[in-house]
Amino acid sequence: MDNIERLYKCYEVLSEAGDKITEHVAEYKEILQAVKGTSKEKRLASQFIGNFFKHFPDLCDTAIEAQVDLCEDDDTQIRRQAIKDLPKLCQGNADATIRVGDTLAQLLILDDATELQQVNNSLLTIIKLDTKNAIIGLFQQITTGDEPTRERCFKFIATKLLTMGPNIVTKEIEDYIVEEVKKALQDVTADEFHLCMTILGATKLGNTITGHAELVKLATEQAELNTDPIAVDDEVVERFIQCATAAAPYFSKTIKSTQFVSYVCDKLLPIDTWNLLATTVSQDQIQLRLLKVFAEMITNTDKLENASERINSVYNVLLEYMPLPKLTDEDVADAPPSFQFSHAECLLYTLHTLGKKHPSNLTFVEDAEKLKDFRARLQYLARGTQGYIKKLEESLKGKTGEELKTEENQLKQTALKTTSNINILIRDLFHSPPIFKHDIVLSWIVPKSSKLGKRHVPITFGDKAAANGKEDTSEQQEKKSRPSNEQKFYSPPSGKYSGKVNPNYGNNNHNNNHRGRNRGGGGGGAGGFRNRRYRY
Repeated sequence: MDNIERLYKCYEVLSEAGDKITEHVAEYKEILQAVKGTSKEKRLASQFIGNFFKHFPDLCDTAIEAQVDLCEDDDTQIRRQAIKDLPKLCQGNADATIRVGDTLAQLLILDDATELQQVNNSLLTIIKLDTKNAIIGLFQQITTGDEPTRERCFKFIATKLLTMGPNIVTKEIEDYIVEEVKKALQDVTADEFHLCMTILGATKLGNTITGHAELVKLATEQAELNTDPIAVDDEVVERFIQCATAAAPYFSKTIKSTQFVSYVCDKLLPIDTWNLLATTVSQDQIQLRLLKVFAEMITNTDKLENASERINSVYNVLLEYMPLPKLTDEDVADAPPSFQFSHAECLLYTLHTLGKKHPSNLTFVEDAEKLKDFRARLQYLARGTQGYIKKLEESLKGKTGEELKTEENQLKQTALKTTSNINILIRDLFHSPPIFKHDIVLSWIVPKSSKLGKRHVPITFGDKAAANGKEDTSEQQEKKSRPSNEQKFYSPPSGKYSGKVNPNYGNNNHNNNHRGRNRGGGGGGAGGFRNRRYRY
């Protein structure tokens, strides 16, 4: 009798044994040994192991190890079969469910689409069988796994688990997820932080004012706003941007952004610090991203202490983006003004909003020379803005709806929104004293009816750019020599301030990387992730 026939014979004996099945340990052991056989023997073993698993509790560990060995086989077909059969081990066995959940969580890094789909299907199957213990296994990998595995686990929770409905994600399960994600937040990378906040926002915390306050508190703790940074550098600013971006959707009339706003004014906007942040390409990108989230938060700030000093910090940085006018009209005609409009929009909006809240704290208004200088700069900026608006309107005039959908024309429309906002803000601020009657919507804000929107690139258009919607070549831009492939930086960068994050892990070949990983039970990976991870 060959091995295949013997496997079928063992299966027949066990199937027909009835109440006496536990007497046939030898036959079950033969099935377990078949995982070391030929391809066909392995596939049969995979199907048979789970069928009789519950009847041999003394062989539980051996059976799980045998099935996991098949999940790590070199043959793709065997791996798929073994992954598909893993949930059979979970029938009424809480410990096995935890270990299988841990194993499947490790396999989430597979890149083969068919295999990965089978991993997802098997995870969803055991979650339906025993939700709590399956999720315990998943979180064991979040606690002990390497960074790619942890991130895939978070993504599974965000995109698969939380969409399974209230019959699966009960209040008890949601409470457990919330508590475990909060624990994970104590030691995460930038990517993981955003995934954690996304998960928490999709739970009960995202539906109540109390929950919003808790989410803001978590982001505030991660931002470390109460500590003075040893040096304000790329890492410090990036951490702030990431945390502020996560908190921004939850600020409101009830939940104030004052602590974040005060931090920017006190730590990041003082002119020496601000100029320091412009010394490299990546930091220059950080400046605009910082100004954007700052402008988004400013509406929901409470009245500021030391308002005059903090508003003055905003004012001084604004002057950096509002050059003095040319000496003569002839000079202006020969050299049309070139401005960084995106930066100017953020800062004008911020100054306008703070001025509305603190009209008696605008110290530059009280100084005749400063006010004269400010109005001259506003007038010069207005001249360039109005000329550019005219050219943009001419460029977009007569375009069909389909033509307006092109990337170039969408960029022009955003530029038009940016410059139109600037024009409105200038009209208010040019009054003597400034007035604050107009409300605008920042040019990059996506309407609430659309949950996902395309962020636009920074607008720094000059005269030559007016006709084609591309960026200008101002002296400042030439000085920084920013490459075009680094322009689109509105999406949070992967692992920007956590050097251990690999943002391209999904493009690497992980088909063989799962061999030899820990087999459930919560055992730590080599080195332990806490020693290889930067906490922010």
